[in-house]
Amino acid sequence: MKLRVCPQSELIKAWTVFSTEFDEKELLPRLMVRRALLRGDMELLAMTDEQSGLDVGVALVGCRGLYGYVWLKYLAVLPWYRERGLGVEFMRLLHRRYAGKQGIVAELTAFGEDDGGQTLRALRKFFARFGYVEVESGAVLGGVEDHVMVKPIKGTEALEPVIRRVLLDFYSRVTTPLDRQKLPSFRE
Repeated sequence: MKLRVCPQSELIKAWTVFSTEFDEKELLPRLMVRRALLRGDMELLAMTDEQSGLDVGVALVGCRGLYGYVWLKYLAVLPWYRERGLGVEFMRLLHRRYAGKQGIVAELTAFGEDDGGQTLRALRKFFARFGYVEVESGAVLGGVEDHVMVKPIKGTEALEPVIRRVLLDFYSRVTTPLDRQKLPSFRE
């Protein structure tokens, strides 16, 4: 497996995956993501099987202007490739790519969960396996608590104030005044 940076022209193909894997309330407007890709604020990544040349997973990462952190917004392994350990391989490739950063921030939300929180617990466990720790952000996205997990790569200083600032900067970069409902709100 290898990780490749996709041109913005592949966003439509990746968006098909994102729109089936993530709730509509969680999805950023595609046009705004396209602009962020063109500006270099985000990267669209694909995990590709080197033998077949087929993409088996996609990720969208905020990668510029976030105080040395990267923001893992979406990560998905295509449904027909699941249960083969590819999520683990995808995470390893991401960590290798961003090894020089301050850390990797992942956003976990549970929109429309009918399983009593089982999906969110499984996601937390998956990320914790790779050294991610949950950080209290106080953020609410689309009416649902936004769980933020961070893999600190350089240093372990207090993450809460930094992550809140990263969260605000990330969303302010990819949203416009016309679509402010995509901005998280914060509990005080």
